Amino acid sequence: MNTDVIRVGALESEAIYIIREVAAQFEKPVLLFSGGKDSITLVRLAQKAFYPAKIPFPLMHIDTGHNFPETIEFRDRLVEELGVELIVRNVQDNIDAGKVKEETGKYASRNILQTETLLDAIEEFGFDACIGGARRDEEKARAKERIFSVRDDFGQWDEKNQRPELFDMLNGRIDLGQNVRVFPISNWTELDVWSYIQKEAIEIPSIYFAHQRETFLRDGLIWSANDGVVYRDEDEEVAQRMVRFRTVGDMSCTAAVLSDAVDIASVVAEIRESKISERGARIDDKRSEAAMEKRKQQGYF
Repeated sequence: MNTDVIRVGALESEAIYIIREVAAQFEKPVLLFSGGKDSITLVRLAQKAFYPAKIPFPLMHIDTGHNFPETIEFRDRLVEELGVELIVRNVQDNIDAGKVKEETGKYASRNILQTETLLDAIEEFGFDACIGGARRDEEKARAKERIFSVRDDFGQWDEKNQRPELFDMLNGRIDLGQNVRVFPISNWTELDVWSYIQKEAIEIPSIYFAHQRETFLRDGLIWSANDGVVYRDEDEEVAQRMVRFRTVGDMSCTAAVLSDAVDIASVVAEIRESKISERGARIDDKRSEAAMEKRKQQGYF
């Protein structure tokens, strides 16, 4: 049997176990859903964990207002097909209320503004466990995370004070005001996710496959043009390129990659040969050496 199939099968079993533990140990969990490949994979795992019943907790999207249209269209269609509850909370509402200040200029992004909206939503609904699609291979701050990662009553993460997780024993005990971020695919790699999508024939947004797009170059990265979101100088020329997106976040901080991969099989082959992390195309991770860790300490996903 193909070793990738064996590995992905073991990872699937581990993730289903974790998701079931969330349902067993917490009173009000929620699945954080962005419309990206990792959260789509989580939805399939949750389906399998509780089949033939429906997923017993809602999905929640923290919407920056600067998402790729392909992702939002896919999100709404998937939720309708599955018949699950979708909660959407908008960063724009916090901007309008003066709770957060929108960045301006060449590298402006709403990505970091999601934190305040997320924490408000957790408090609004009283969620005690938020299931997310972060993986340890993505970024070194995420590599420090436990599968059950406790946040204090301010939503903050203390990387120096985490619980041991020995022999797959997951401790969901929390104090009043605390909540837990849960990462069922923490041990997966980008290739594992794509291999699982291929094995399960999971539909994903078209933006993950190579397509012709109007783009421009900045700082060695390829940016989507003429969308009304990404800042572009007058001297940054727009050209048609065959590109796809390896990760799907806020449009203002997510760059594309040149690609001819038009289906899942060719994407898997491309990832096998890649020498660059998928988050190499996320400009928000490049703001400082500890950019992700600082955001996580403040309550980020």
